[in-house]
Amino acid sequence: MVDTGSVPSAYLSIAFLAIVGILMPLTNFIMSWALRPRTDPSRPHITKSYLLEGYERDHSLYPRRLSTFECGSEPIGDAMIQFHFQYYWYAIVFLVFDVAFMFLVLGGMVASEETSKASGDIANAEAGLAIIAAFFTIMSLGVWYVFRKRGRIYI
Repeated sequence: MVDTGSVPSAYLSIAFLAIVGILMPLTNFIMSWALRPRTDPSRPHITKSYLLEGYERDHSLYPRRLSTFECGSEPIGDAMIQFHFQYYWYAIVFLVFDVAFMFLVLGGMVASEETSKASGDIANAEAGLAIIAAFFTIMSLGVWYVFRKRGRIYI
C-alpha cells in the first residue's frame, strides 16, 4: 500500500506522467529525424534513406513541388484578407451563452445542495437562483440587442 500522507508519494504519479509526456514526443522527434529520407549533398534533387537500402527518390521529375500550391495554380493577390467583425458575432454569442450555462449549472448545484441538507436554508437557495436568473436575463438582453442590430457591430 502506498502511504497517501507523504508528499513524495502523492507527487510520484504526477512526476511519472510528466516524464512520459515529455518522452513520447521527444521519442517521435528522434525517430523521425533518424528514419526520414535525407537529401544527397552531391545531388540535391534526390532523397535517399540511410536505413532502407535502395530507397531513392528523384524529385527532379516533379518541378511543381517547390511552388506554393501543388495543384498548379499560381496564387493571385495578397494572402492577407481582412474580415469584418460581423462574421464573428455568432461565435461571441456562443461563448457568452457557454459561460452563462456554466454559471447556471453551478447555481443549480448550490441550490440543490442547500435544499438537500436537513438544516438547509431555502432562502439562501432562492437568493442564489434569483442572482443567477438576473445574470442570465442581462445576458439575454445583450444578445437580443445584438440580434436587433442584425449583426452590425461597430468597433
